Amino acid sequence: MSGASESRAPKTGPLNGFEETVKDFWASRPRRPHAGRKVAGVAAAIGYRYGIDPVVVRIALVVTTIFGGFGVPFYLLGWLFLPGESDEVSGFEGLIGRGRSSVSPAFAIVLMVLTVVSTGGSISGSWFDGGGLISCALIATALYLLHRSRGHENRPAPVSTRTSYPAFTGNGAFTMTDTATADAQSPSQQWDPLAADPAGWDLPDAPPIPEPPRPTPSPSYRRPEPRRHSKVGSATFALAVLTAGGGVLANLDGMAWFSVQHVIGLMLGVVGIGLVVGAFVRGGRGLIGLAVPLAIAGMVLTTVPFQNFPVRGGVGDLNETPHSVTELKPLYQHAAGDIHLDLTALPAGNPITTDVVNGAGNTRITVPATADVTFDCHTGAGSVACFDRSTDGISEKLTGTDYGTDGVGGQQITLHVSNSVGDVEVQRD
Repeated sequence: MSGASESRAPKTGPLNGFEETVKDFWASRPRRPHAGRKVAGVAAAIGYRYGIDPVVVRIALVVTTIFGGFGVPFYLLGWLFLPGESDEVSGFEGLIGRGRSSVSPAFAIVLMVLTVVSTGGSISGSWFDGGGLISCALIATALYLLHRSRGHENRPAPVSTRTSYPAFTGNGAFTMTDTATADAQSPSQQWDPLAADPAGWDLPDAPPIPEPPRPTPSPSYRRPEPRRHSKVGSATFALAVLTAGGGVLANLDGMAWFSVQHVIGLMLGVVGIGLVVGAFVRGGRGLIGLAVPLAIAGMVLTTVPFQNFPVRGGVGDLNETPHSVTELKPLYQHAAGDIHLDLTALPAGNPITTDVVNGAGNTRITVPATADVTFDCHTGAGSVACFDRSTDGISEKLTGTDYGTDGVGGQQITLHVSNSVGDVEVQRD
């Protein structure tokens, strides 16, 4: 037994234990490659590290973006904390001065801001309650299981760091010499601590600094070859367009379920099926360019409460003043524009009911001074003012009954008003 500390050999089998797996994952993080990336190379890095097709990783990110919304912040976190193929450290570590990274400090700050914003949106604006947390847990669990079973394989080669120290140049001045260069020099070429005149030395040029070795994928997994043209993308795109057209026609035919959100959801379902099929037949990569904007549109429509945004209806201002019960429509629906409905010209008689639905724009309804009005007013984003009550903000709603200046006994009117974006006002003449 010697006094020297004995170094342990690297573990070659599967990892055991949660803490050991997490520490080893951070120590051997996937590196974002230069080749095979679509944006920042996060999906390609995970695919090459654990021996799976990067397309499968991209599909998983799209799915978690649609159902829960955490795919976007996860990708930004990978961009921020996974180092590049030839970087010493990640973008975040480069920001705090731990080493060299291809991600600039300014862009690292931008990624941090985008990560915080997208994480908040995925938690508060998911398609179903708790969807952001569920998708986050699923991603973390998948990474943990992958690293626990395959973390010992295809480990990236470390990128050596370089440090500098002062040394003499040929004219007697100080300069910063790279350690890699200094190690390659002979003892006579290094700085003489006895202060001999270096100007009198006839030294050859320093040898070039060798580039650090780049990590290569494990022989057990080779990067996919360029894919042949497949008809999966074209067929899926055509089917998605037909699905959208059928949804719009169904809405125009009176089927209110086919709102904008549901039509986009149906299109994403078709595109998702196409991506899964393309992953097996090596085609349909272009569908990612269609899935991403659809997913973003779906997130916006669910984060900002455009509830029941009407697909059908006109565009522009709508002014209606019915003079009889037969002229009064049971539904006034508009896609975009202001609606002004004046009910003061209606004769007193039997109770009347009407619905007003507006997509984007202000809605104002005027009722007789003595009418007994039962109202249900809602707006996704804007203000609601019904008689002497008002509120404003996101997803605001007011309900109640107002009997007018003469109390109970006037014309009975029931109003159901719904705006996706815009102000709602019910006032008396």
